[in-house]
This record gives sequence, C-alpha cells and structure tokens, in this order.
Amino acid sequence: MLRHAPLYQWADRVTSHFPDLPRPTAFVLALWAFGLALAHSCALTAVALHLAPLLGRAANTVRQRLREFYKPAGTKAGRGRTELDPAACCAPLVRWVTAGWAERRLALALDVTNFGGRFHVLACAIAYRGCAVPVAWAVLEGGRKGEWHPHWCALLARVRQALGGDWQVVVLTDRGLESARLFRAITALGWHPLMRAKAGGTFRPEGWHRAYRLGAFAGGAGARFAAAGVAYAEERLPCTLLACWQPGCAEPWLLLTDLPPGAAAPCWYAWRSWIEQGFKVLKSGGWDWEATRVTAPDRAERQWVVLAVATLWLIEVGGLAEAGAHAEGLPPLPKRRAGQPRPHRLFRVGLGLIVAGIVTGRIPAGRFTPEEWPEPQPIAAISEHEFCSQMTYP
Repeated sequence: MLRHAPLYQWADRVTSHFPDLPRPTAFVLALWAFGLALAHSCALTAVALHLAPLLGRAANTVRQRLREFYKPAGTKAGRGRTELDPAACCAPLVRWVTAGWAERRLALALDVTNFGGRFHVLACAIAYRGCAVPVAWAVLEGGRKGEWHPHWCALLARVRQALGGDWQVVVLTDRGLESARLFRAITALGWHPLMRAKAGGTFRPEGWHRAYRLGAFAGGAGARFAAAGVAYAEERLPCTLLACWQPGCAEPWLLLTDLPPGAAAPCWYAWRSWIEQGFKVLKSGGWDWEATRVTAPDRAERQWVVLAVATLWLIEVGGLAEAGAHAEGLPPLPKRRAGQPRPHRLFRVGLGLIVAGIVTGRIPAGRFTPEEWPEPQPIAAISEHEFCSQMTYP
C-alpha cells in the first residue's frame, strides 16, 4: 500500500480522537472522511475512486473496505467481525469540538431532517460559527408511527454524559419540537431550554390575574417582553417567556426558557438556524447524502459518523481561519463585524484549505474557537393593566 503523508497525518488525528475504536475501524473512518473531502460527495463509488490511487489499490477493493464500515457484524466476511456503535462516537465528537474551550458554555440545537419517505433523522448538534456539528443522532424509518420523545431523551443524555456536569448548555428548539415534556427533560439534565413556541399557546406572568395568548405578548414590530410565569393552561409549565419582534421580520420569536428574564437573550435563538446550515452541508450543499442508496436505518446511523467527522474537520479548519488564531500556512479570513453575514461559509473555506494542504503535502490542523455570547439586554417590565391597554383586537 502506498503511504500518502497527508492521509496518514489525518488518520493519526482521527485515531487519537477515537481511542476506544479498534485501530482498523478508526483508520477506515479516517479514509472515509478524507475521501469525502476529495470527492466532495459521500457516494461510496466516488469516494473509492478518489482514494484508490492514493492507496495503490483497485477501486473495487477500496470500495468493499469502505462498505464494510457501516455493515452489521453478521453480514461481514471473516471471523471476529464487529460493528460500529454510533452511540459510542458521541463522546469523542463532543470532546473533539469542546477541547480547550475557555468558557464552558455552548449552544446545542435539536432538529429533524427528513430523507423523503425513507428516514427521519433526529439530530443534536453543537452550533458553531454559522454551522453545526452533529454529535448525537437517531435514524428512524420514515412513515412509521411512534413517539420521538424517548429518542430525544436518549440523545440528550448521551451528550450530557459526554460533556459532564460543569457546562452551561442552552438547548435550542423550533416550534415543531415545542413540548412541555421535552422542556422538563432538558431542565432535568441541568440545562436550559430556549424553545420557540406557537402563538396560540397561553402564558400567565407572575402576579397577573389571567393568562393571555402567547402571540399577544409581541403585538407588532419592535415589541419586546420578558417575564417569569406559567405557560399552557393544561400542562402548567413554570418558565420565562421572551417575546421579541424585530423590525423587518415577518413574525415574532416567542421563546420559553427556565432562565430568569435578565439572564437570557432572545438573540441566542438565532443560532438554531445553524443546524439547518449543517443539514445543508450534509445534503446538497456539501456531501450529497440525499443521493445515498442506503435503505436500512442502522446503516444510515453508521454512515452519519462519517458525515459528522468530515463536517467537523472542515468547520474546524475553516473556523480557525475566521477566528484569526491561525497556524502556519492557514491564512486568516477578513474580520467580520458582529451581526454581519459571513462572506464565505466555513465549510467551503475549510474544504479549500484542506484540499490545498493535500496538494502541498501537509494538511492544516484546526482548532475550535467559539465566538463570544451576546450579553442579555434588559427588557422593561410592564403591569397587566399596561399590557391590556396596549393590546390590539382584530
């Protein structure tokens, strides 16, 4: 087998970050991620064709080795075969992303991405510089009825165990996951939900005589409201409501959290959209996962380990260039003002730097450097009488 220096540099990094994986399995994981960067695709044949010349092997031989990675143990050739457990990869992924963070605080986004009628993928991802790195996921068969709540609880517990108890974690969820039960499951872990709610729910601030529709607390552009109270008449969920309607936006954000009104910023919720950018990277904007021919959910879960590691790699390198703490040979990106859109997606920046490193013989080693969190801005409290006098009726 040929020994291509950048490939083996990368393989050593992957092996060091996944010490509990058998070395052959960790090496194939590195092969997969390296091949994705070369092929700009997760298609098995495309990756094999790009890796075969580097390895000095026939494309079919490389293809079979890659394919064995996500097959169940019972379908593999030979004796003593094992299968990859995606759940066991959560802790290495979390440690890789958060290693060296000075401030032990992160935003964890939850969302679902669908693959036609074939799969529902429930994903927990760490939000980072305009994208998100999936660290725990469950692939469910499409169209099959069943509760998702137990899956979310299992994924969150997995990430909680990987992080430990000394982290402040804000969990971001969209209206599709609005649930008092999920809210309570998040707080039971010692974490803080920032859950977007639908306008039709109800909320009664502390000291007020009655509950009002959530949508009434953000009656028009420029409206802001924050108060502790109780949401939902039937569930009776003690929480804080943050209502914010930015001028120019089509609708308000109605956010429920367990943090006190002065300890949370509605703008943190903007990071939830980064998981959608992460899904775009996994699909048509990067690895083209929607073209996969995998049909079994368990195999798809193992395939997602590859997608997670490859995405992590590119965002790590691209993010370090943006942060300015660049290593030799890693040019910084132009400085970006707070709130200014990124001129380039970090995934694309990282891909360009890695491909250039492969050509020159030494790929850059990145490092995750999180951005600063915006400080909460005080929102003036109002009385129930003032609120009622400001309400508008159709």
